[in-house]
Amino acid sequence: MMVASRNLRLCTKDCMCLFVCPTGATDTESGQIDASKCLDGCRLCVDACPGGAIYLVPRNYPKPQPKREDVVKALFALAESKVKTRALANGLGDDYPLARKALDFSLEVLAEDCVREGGYMLPQSVVTKEFLKDLRERYGDDPAFPVKAVERLLDLL
Repeated sequence: MMVASRNLRLCTKDCMCLFVCPTGATDTESGQIDASKCLDGCRLCVDACPGGAIYLVPRNYPKPQPKREDVVKALFALAESKVKTRALANGLGDDYPLARKALDFSLEVLAEDCVREGGYMLPQSVVTKEFLKDLRERYGDDPAFPVKAVERLLDLL
C-alpha cells in the first residue's frame, strides 16, 4: 500500500497534480498531500508532476529490527570519527573552498547515516533521550556545547 508524498524543494508549483488527482488529496498551498484521501498506488500525481517532486511512500512502515549493542557502539564511534574529521576538514581554510565544502557535506551525511542506523534519529524514541542525556553528561561543561538546547529538546521529548 503506497501513498503520494511531495518534496517541497522540488515542487515547481506547476500544479498538474491538482488536475489529475481524482480525490483532491493534493494541496499546493500547504504543499501537503492528504494521505487519508490518497488512493493506494494511484500515482497519477507522480506521473503528472513535471518537477519530479511527488513520489510514493509506504502507508505503513515495517517495525525496525533491534540493533545489537556492539553494532550501535561501532556506528556511534564511526559517526564520532566523521564529526572529528569534519572539524579537521573545516580547518582547510579558504585555499580549498570546494574541497572543504564537499568534505563537510559528505562527512555530515555519513555521520547522520551512522547515527540514524544506530537508532538515534527517531525523536520519539527512548534511545534519543538517552543519547541527549549522554551528550549533556559528556560535554555539558564545555562552553561551546549547547546545554540549553539539549535540555529544551529533552523537555520537548
